[in-house]
Amino acid sequence: MKVAISSDHGGVNIREELKSLMEELNIEYIDLGCECGTSVDYPDYAVPVAEKVANGEVDRGILVCGTGIGMSISANKVKGIRCALVHDVFSAKATREHNDSNVLAMGERVIGPGLAREIAKVWLTTEFEGGRHSKRIGKISEYEDNINKGC
Repeated sequence: MKVAISSDHGGVNIREELKSLMEELNIEYIDLGCECGTSVDYPDYAVPVAEKVANGEVDRGILVCGTGIGMSISANKVKGIRCALVHDVFSAKATREHNDSNVLAMGERVIGPGLAREIAKVWLTTEFEGGRHSKRIGKISEYEDNINKGC
């Protein structure tokens, strides 16, 4: 598995924790920044990760900002992305099993580094169940395919 990870200024600390976790799990990752403590615009960091996931350059993406909200909204604008904003372990597992989420968003001002590591570990190691859930994911993809056709 290969993961793209990024954060804005509000998620730098947790991003570093998650990079350490991926190293421990022997998961390859690419870090797309940011490398500053001053205010930056979260779409500038969310969209490149989402695009790398959507085009198959990486398998999954992880985004961190202050709340995770801006990152998740931005990532979900990219066709093919199912970004889940998660702040608990149960949801991390469920969004992989049922929603086949391919991008995880979290908020550094909402959760601490220990919980962020637990969430990411569960999310990175949980497989999609398929079955009845595949039909639902298919409906999302069908909508994305038809939205520009005026259907």
